[in-house]
Amino acid sequence: MPELNTSSLPDLIFTVLFFFMMVTSMRDITPLVDVKTPTGGSEIVKLEKKSLVSHIYIGPPAKQFRAVMGSADRIQLNEVITDQPEAVREFVIAERESMFEKDKPLMKMSLKVDKNSKMKMLQAVKLELRKAKALNIVYSAGQEKPKN
Repeated sequence: MPELNTSSLPDLIFTVLFFFMMVTSMRDITPLVDVKTPTGGSEIVKLEKKSLVSHIYIGPPAKQFRAVMGSADRIQLNEVITDQPEAVREFVIAERESMFEKDKPLMKMSLKVDKNSKMKMLQAVKLELRKAKALNIVYSAGQEKPKN
């Protein structure tokens, strides 16, 4: 019985590796607002398909931006920081347009809100999400520390 020729196996492995490196996108957003999420109980669930999740941060500006922006709550949409909730609708539309057609109904908006933020800003953002027909909303929370 002849031996299996494996001389082209390294080429195949590098081709597959190169393919995955090209099609994988790393989302790396630098938080421009300080967000200390509240802790959740036993109901915390990890998101499965993170590529379908767009993050909205709500909280006071980071310390290096407070001299310019003040200490009032701001909204961060990707790398843009604003105090206008109306910008959320444009953000949702842009995020939806960048997705494949089959993934658009599965799009989720993750709200990472500082635990000391005012509900007024959060309610305004939720209203804009409703207007943009982004109804699948996930709230981010930290895990409780185990009690000793």
